[in-house]
Amino acid sequence: MKKTVKKLDNNVIKALTLACEIAKDKIPGFKWLTHTASYDCFPGSLAVFCVFDTQASLYQAQKDELELYLRRVIQGQLLKVGINLKDARHLVRLDSEEACDAQNQGNWEQRLKKH
Repeated sequence: MKKTVKKLDNNVIKALTLACEIAKDKIPGFKWLTHTASYDCFPGSLAVFCVFDTQASLYQAQKDELELYLRRVIQGQLLKVGINLKDARHLVRLDSEEACDAQNQGNWEQRLKKH
């Protein structure tokens, strides 16, 4: 990984770590998040996967319009490290540990490759 790409990746990780801690405090059932990115097409290639414990928790978050809140928190934290996203609507994707267990036998690497 080139030095500039490594620095960019570290900034993304720093921002998303802070966003994750905020979300865990504010959103019932939210557990963790991860991301994928192709840094030659960044930031358009960035995808953030927000993981809930169960499908019921995920559905409740959607019902309570917390996906918008997650997007704003993530976008705000990325902006603080100098990463400006033009359109965060497609950035955040919701998933659950329960769904991964049922559909991918808990294999998150396999699951994320499908997205």
